[in-house]
Amino acid sequence: MTQNLFVYGTLLPWATGELGAAQRARLSQEATTLGPAVTLGVLFDLGSYPGMLVGDGAVHGAVYALTDPGFTLTWLDAYEGIAGTAYDDYRRVEQSVRLDDGRELPAHVYVYVLPVDPRRAIASGRWHLTP
Repeated sequence: MTQNLFVYGTLLPWATGELGAAQRARLSQEATTLGPAVTLGVLFDLGSYPGMLVGDGAVHGAVYALTDPGFTLTWLDAYEGIAGTAYDDYRRVEQSVRLDDGRELPAHVYVYVLPVDPRRAIASGRWHLTP
Protein backbone atom coordinates (compact mmCIF):
# COMPACT_ATOMS: atom_id res chain seq x y z
CA MET A 1 0.00 0.00 0.00
CA THR A 2 1.32 3.41 -0.94
CA GLN A 3 1.73 6.06 1.74
CA ASN A 4 0.80 8.90 -0.65
CA LEU A 5 -2.58 10.63 -0.89
CA PHE A 6 -3.69 12.92 -3.73
CA VAL A 7 -6.33 15.52 -2.79
CA TYR A 8 -8.17 17.92 -5.08
CA GLY A 9 -10.97 19.59 -3.09
CA THR A 10 -11.82 20.34 0.53
CA LEU A 11 -8.65 18.60 1.76
CA LEU A 12 -6.23 20.76 -0.25
CA PRO A 13 -3.63 22.21 2.12
CA TRP A 14 -4.39 25.74 0.85
CA ALA A 15 -8.17 25.37 1.20
CA THR A 16 -9.77 27.92 3.52
CA GLY A 17 -13.44 26.94 3.62
CA GLU A 18 -15.24 25.59 6.66
CA LEU A 19 -16.09 22.31 4.94
CA GLY A 20 -13.18 19.96 5.63
CA ALA A 21 -11.38 22.35 8.01
CA ALA A 22 -11.14 19.85 10.87
CA GLN A 23 -10.00 17.11 8.49
CA ARG A 24 -7.34 19.38 6.93
CA ALA A 25 -6.02 20.20 10.39
CA ARG A 26 -5.89 16.53 11.33
CA LEU A 27 -4.28 15.60 8.02
CA SER A 28 -1.57 18.23 8.53
CA GLN A 29 -0.71 16.47 11.83
CA GLU A 30 -0.64 12.99 10.30
CA ALA A 31 1.11 13.71 7.00
CA THR A 32 3.71 15.78 5.20
CA THR A 33 2.74 17.85 2.18
CA LEU A 34 4.80 16.92 -0.88
CA GLY A 35 3.36 19.79 -2.92
CA PRO A 36 1.16 20.46 -5.93
CA ALA A 37 0.52 17.58 -8.33
CA VAL A 38 -1.63 16.45 -11.23
CA THR A 39 -3.31 13.16 -12.09
CA LEU A 40 -5.53 11.78 -14.84
CA GLY A 41 -9.25 12.37 -14.40
CA VAL A 42 -12.11 14.76 -14.98
CA LEU A 43 -13.24 17.13 -12.22
CA PHE A 44 -16.90 18.00 -11.61
CA ASP A 45 -18.55 20.67 -9.48
CA LEU A 46 -20.86 18.87 -7.06
CA GLY A 47 -21.91 22.03 -5.21
CA SER A 48 -19.93 22.48 -2.00
CA TYR A 49 -17.15 20.18 -3.13
CA PRO A 50 -15.77 18.55 -6.29
CA GLY A 51 -15.80 14.98 -7.50
CA MET A 52 -13.20 13.42 -9.76
CA LEU A 53 -14.09 10.75 -12.29
CA VAL A 54 -11.64 8.48 -14.06
CA GLY A 55 -10.80 10.07 -17.40
CA ASP A 56 -8.15 11.41 -19.73
CA GLY A 57 -8.13 15.00 -18.48
CA ALA A 58 -5.85 16.58 -15.89
CA VAL A 59 -6.96 17.10 -12.30
CA HIS A 60 -4.79 19.43 -10.23
CA GLY A 61 -4.32 19.03 -6.51
CA ALA A 62 -1.70 18.20 -3.91
CA VAL A 63 0.02 15.13 -2.50
CA TYR A 64 0.49 14.20 1.14
CA ALA A 65 2.86 11.52 2.44
CA LEU A 66 0.91 9.78 5.21
CA THR A 67 2.79 8.78 8.36
CA ASP A 68 0.42 5.88 9.13
CA PRO A 69 -1.64 5.20 5.97
CA GLY A 70 -3.84 2.50 7.50
CA PHE A 71 -4.89 4.75 10.37
CA THR A 72 -5.37 7.95 8.36
CA LEU A 73 -7.16 6.30 5.43
CA THR A 74 -9.69 4.74 7.82
CA TRP A 75 -11.00 8.12 9.00
CA LEU A 76 -10.61 9.66 5.52
CA ASP A 77 -12.77 6.88 4.08
CA ALA A 78 -15.43 7.80 6.66
CA TYR A 79 -15.12 11.50 5.74
CA GLU A 80 -15.58 10.61 2.06
CA GLY A 81 -18.59 8.45 2.91
CA ILE A 82 -17.02 5.12 2.01
CA ALA A 83 -18.73 2.33 3.89
CA GLY A 84 -18.20 -0.47 1.39
CA THR A 85 -21.79 -0.45 0.18
CA ALA A 86 -23.51 0.09 -3.16
CA TYR A 87 -24.57 3.52 -1.89
CA ASP A 88 -21.08 4.99 -1.53
CA ASP A 89 -20.41 8.21 -3.46
CA TYR A 90 -16.66 7.60 -3.72
CA ARG A 91 -14.20 4.77 -3.89
CA ARG A 92 -10.52 4.95 -3.12
CA VAL A 93 -8.13 3.84 -5.86
CA GLU A 94 -4.38 3.94 -6.37
CA GLN A 95 -3.11 5.75 -9.43
CA SER A 96 -0.07 7.62 -10.63
CA VAL A 97 0.33 11.32 -9.84
CA ARG A 98 2.99 13.73 -11.08
CA LEU A 99 4.47 16.28 -8.71
CA ASP A 100 5.43 19.74 -9.98
CA ASP A 101 9.10 18.69 -9.92
CA GLY A 102 8.32 15.91 -12.44
CA ARG A 103 8.46 12.94 -10.06
CA GLU A 104 5.74 10.33 -10.59
CA LEU A 105 4.37 8.55 -7.53
CA PRO A 106 1.56 6.13 -6.78
CA ALA A 107 -1.12 7.70 -4.59
CA HIS A 108 -4.52 7.01 -3.11
CA VAL A 109 -7.20 9.05 -4.88
CA TYR A 110 -10.90 9.37 -4.03
CA VAL A 111 -12.88 8.86 -7.24
CA TYR A 112 -16.56 9.80 -7.53
CA VAL A 113 -18.71 6.88 -8.69
CA LEU A 114 -22.20 8.36 -9.09
CA PRO A 115 -23.64 9.89 -12.27
CA VAL A 116 -22.74 13.55 -12.89
CA ASP A 117 -24.16 16.34 -15.02
CA PRO A 118 -21.67 16.74 -17.88
CA ARG A 119 -22.40 20.48 -17.88
CA ARG A 120 -20.79 20.66 -14.41
CA ALA A 121 -17.35 19.54 -15.63
CA ILE A 122 -14.53 21.86 -14.54
CA ALA A 123 -12.47 22.29 -17.71
CA SER A 124 -9.42 23.65 -15.86
CA GLY A 125 -9.25 20.59 -13.60
CA ARG A 126 -8.82 22.93 -10.63
CA TRP A 127 -11.28 23.28 -7.78
CA HIS A 128 -11.91 26.96 -7.12
CA LEU A 129 -12.24 27.22 -3.38
CA THR A 130 -14.45 29.69 -1.62
CA PRO A 131 -14.45 30.36 2.12
